Parts: sequence; structure tokens; C-alpha cells
Amino acid sequence: MDSNVQTYKGRLVAKGFHQIHGVDYDETFSLVAMFKSIRILLAIVAFHNYEICQMYVKIAFLNGKLEEDVYMTQPEGFVDPKDAGKICKLQRSIYGLKQASRSWNLRFNDAIKEFGFIKNEDEACVYKKVSGNTITFLVLYVDDILIMGNDIPTLQSIKTWLGSFFSMKDLGEATYILEVKIYRDKSRRLLGLCQGTYIDKVLKRFNMEESKRGFLPMRHGISLSKEMCPLTPQERERMSKIPYAFAIGSIMYAMLCTRPDVSYALSEEELSVKGYTDASFQTDKDDSRSQSGFVFCLNGGAASWKSLKQSTVADSTTEAEYIAASEAAKEAVWIEKFINELGVVPSISNAIELRCNNNGAIAQAKKPRSHQRSKHILRRYHLIREIIDRGDVDAEYLQMITLLIP
Repeated sequence: MDSNVQTYKGRLVAKGFHQIHGVDYDETFSLVAMFKSIRILLAIVAFHNYEICQMYVKIAFLNGKLEEDVYMTQPEGFVDPKDAGKICKLQRSIYGLKQASRSWNLRFNDAIKEFGFIKNEDEACVYKKVSGNTITFLVLYVDDILIMGNDIPTLQSIKTWLGSFFSMKDLGEATYILEVKIYRDKSRRLLGLCQGTYIDKVLKRFNMEESKRGFLPMRHGISLSKEMCPLTPQERERMSKIPYAFAIGSIMYAMLCTRPDVSYALSEEELSVKGYTDASFQTDKDDSRSQSGFVFCLNGGAASWKSLKQSTVADSTTEAEYIAASEAAKEAVWIEKFINELGVVPSISNAIELRCNNNGAIAQAKKPRSHQRSKHILRRYHLIREIIDRGDVDAEYLQMITLLIP
């Protein structure tokens, strides 16, 4: 017998599946920080050489305050013999309740505002506090907290204050968040993100540790279609045993977080946002729809990106590029609003550069022409014209860019 101490934990969980809407709970929606917001903040951290630390909230959902009266039977093994026939009325939220996550989020929001933090209007789980020349940002993702700022004593005071409100674990300098590894070289003002460990776990889960490695999750040139779906009963039976959706979901998480790795380095004297948009024309063999893609870079690293199939059929390359640029312009508006409220990127007051490799699409966005060619385009895609007229985005031609989409 060795000297290692083994700790066993047990958790009381409510039977939330018995809850009745309108009686035991009302709203259940709970916000979490978007990973693109975290990437933007990390790019700012790298540029300004801010400190970044991490905390973990223990038993976070037990801190929520209930707005409804919720009752439950006495837990097995903990029944009071004197009141064996009675039930319990919950004083706080517990795990298993449908509103547990929302209750915790509201509780934390109220608490952090007491310390002087202000919530970002365009990202509800990002907070900012300014005191003189000291600036601090806080990001909440369920029970994981990132605290970033330019003053170490201030960061320490925030951690101490949070510890007085909640049961916390101080993880020190942030090195790992949401299965993403954070690399830091402060002397070079460089910060990198990697999901190598996560991807290795996914490969092991699906018995693919020895598979051939490549630069993309999907081999170049492959075009998926409905013709590849199982057709015969035997094929359907075989496919039902393959965890296809589980595998796709695992890959998508890596794509959404780092795709597949992102680094932020000091590449310019001024911290600025640059956007790139592209489209592939009628790539879907089943419905002839095109694919849109965009990426926005901040401080030399990708901060926000997306690849999606267009919801309508484009009848020309120019139209496909125009639709893609419109989607990118809407993302640029959000980025501008979010960063502007952070107050540490002066250049965001200028129009965000959006690069496109199709002159026809740029012309349609800036100065509408050729009614015959554009009369059928859905009105919602013309929003890019207003965005450009407002000065939020400046669309420019870029002769050749790396493809953003397969």
C-alpha cells in the first residue's frame, strides 16, 4: 500500500427532467464567452504585453440564487428520521436543475459589477474595469475565468476579492483554457494557441493514432455529396455503427477554437484589424450552391473566421463573392463594436480593411451598377453597401489570397 491519498467525490444532482416549465423554472438560456472574443483579447494581450491569469470556480452552480420555489425529496442516505415524510425546499441552485447554469451566470454578473467591472454590450461574458492608467479585462466561460491587465497588484486584488465571494482555485498564469494550450514568449511579445493534445485525444478515441497526418482535416479535392450516403440496408446498418456525428463534432471544436493552430506575434507598430473574404462557386454538387469564407486578423493572427454554404444559388462568381463579402462585412461590424468598447485599440475607429479578389463584387458593393446582373440578388446581401457608406468597412481588391475554404 503506497502513501498516496485518494480523494473520492460525490455530488448531489437534482432530477431536472421532472421539472415543469412555468412552475419549477422559466428561462434556462445562459451565456458563455465566444472563443473569437477570447482570441481577440489574447491578441491584445500579446501586443500590449499584458499579464494574463486564470481562475477556476469550484462547484460554480451551487452559487446561483433561485427565482422559483423548487422542492425535492430528501437525498437517499441523508433522510432525517424525525422528518422522514417531509421534502426539501432548495435555498440555492444545485447541479441538475434546468436553470442552474443561468442562475450561476446571473449571480456572477451581479458580483463582478460590485467590484466596478462593466459588461461589454456586444459580448455579455467579457468585462472591463478602468482605474486611472490601470485596465483589466475579465472573461467568464461557465466556471473558467481569465483575467488580463497591465497591473499585477490589481489582478491579485481581483483574485482575492473573487475568492471572498466564491470558492475559487487560483491557477496562476494562464497556460491552458478549454483544452487549448497557451504558449507565451513575453520578451518577443508572442502568444500562441495549440490544440495538439486535444487532437491526439480525438485520434485515440477513434483509433486513428497511426493515421497519416496532413495540413487539413479533409484531403484537398474531395467534394462530399448525397451520392456518398448509404443506400442499401446493408450500408445503412454498417454506417449506424460508426460514430460519424461524434467524430465531426470533435473536429468542429478544434476548427472553431484554433483551426488548427493560431499564433499572435507583434508584426506591426499599430494594432489593427484586417479582413479577407473569398468564395468558391457552386461547389455543392447536390444543389449548386457556393461556399463563403472569411477571416479577420488582429496583430498578425487569425481572430475570427467562418466557412459556410450560401443559402441561395449564385449564378456567377461575382455574385458568390458578393454574398461572401456581405457576410464578412457583418462580422466586421461586430468586431468593430466589440473592440471599440474595449478601449485599447485606437485604430478601430478607422474603417476595417476587407480584402476581396473579385473586382465585380467590390464594384457592386461600392457603386451599384449593371441592374440586369444584380436585380435578383436578395436584399439582405446589399447591407454591405450601407456598411461601407457608414465607414465601418473599406472593401479593397487583393489580387491573390490563400483560399479560405476547401
